Amino acid sequence: MLSNLEWLRTFKAIYETGTLSGAAQELYISQPGVSLHLNSLEDFTGCKLFDRSARRMVPTEKGKMLYNFILDPLLKLEAAEKHFHKRSQAERATISVGMCFETFQYTLEEHIAELPFNLIIKFGEYPQMLQDLEHGLLDLIVTPQKGQEKNLEFVPFSKERIVLIAGGETDTEMIQELLSRDDMEAARNWLKQQLWYSTAADMEHLKNFWRRNFEEHPDFSPNYIVPNISSIIRCLSKKEGFSVVPDFLCREAIEAGKIKLVWEGRLPWENTLHFGTRKKTMYENELQQLKTLFSEKWHLANAEPFSAD
Repeated sequence: MLSNLEWLRTFKAIYETGTLSGAAQELYISQPGVSLHLNSLEDFTGCKLFDRSARRMVPTEKGKMLYNFILDPLLKLEAAEKHFHKRSQAERATISVGMCFETFQYTLEEHIAELPFNLIIKFGEYPQMLQDLEHGLLDLIVTPQKGQEKNLEFVPFSKERIVLIAGGETDTEMIQELLSRDDMEAARNWLKQQLWYSTAADMEHLKNFWRRNFEEHPDFSPNYIVPNISSIIRCLSKKEGFSVVPDFLCREAIEAGKIKLVWEGRLPWENTLHFGTRKKTMYENELQQLKTLFSEKWHLANAEPFSAD
């Protein structure tokens, strides 16, 4: 007789989610705890129940047989547990979300205290966010980059345009004249001589904007590397210098006259922002609340409704 019924519950979660991290999230236990349960069950049965690969736990024939034996009894036990378990208070779900720091400031920061669930925010590089989403470490990401993983889905909800800005005290008469004459070579050379701000994490904005409009890789280094785009805007406020940033992050500073919008580019560079989630989730209601907050914030800031076309 099995000494611990939780081993079977853990085995079922691994079988159905396909990963140790997915099982850990479903059972609200640590990933090492999941591994311990599985190892204990394999020792007890004397059978290897899964073949471990880099991405998934693939059940062996013995694993498939065990799953078929225990599925109906476990489902009945779980139904009984839900029916007879008395809870002193409703449990709060915990949602993990990945996004850039500025997006958090722009959308969620002011609403944190109003959310009826726990929230963990993670900042980082988009490729790592995609991996964390796939492995169950994140429940939602806000990203301009879509992954190809079959268990993930990406829904577009807004766009950001990458624009050239200058500090409020920057003399932009020369660059505006060169751009109006469509003298791209002179404009490019003039801009290279100016003071530039960027962030370590978002050099891609400058590289993409430069290649798209001047048809070459930027062969100069920014003078100042600061922590984030909000820092760039504060540094440029009523000062001198240039940077390339998403329009929604600098709109208020432009309207307030703290910085200047210099150029949207000959060929405007736009990123489509997506909600990235796993196709199967137990937090559909909570994620929908977050998506609504994001969408409302962006639609209030843009007169025209978003179109994915």
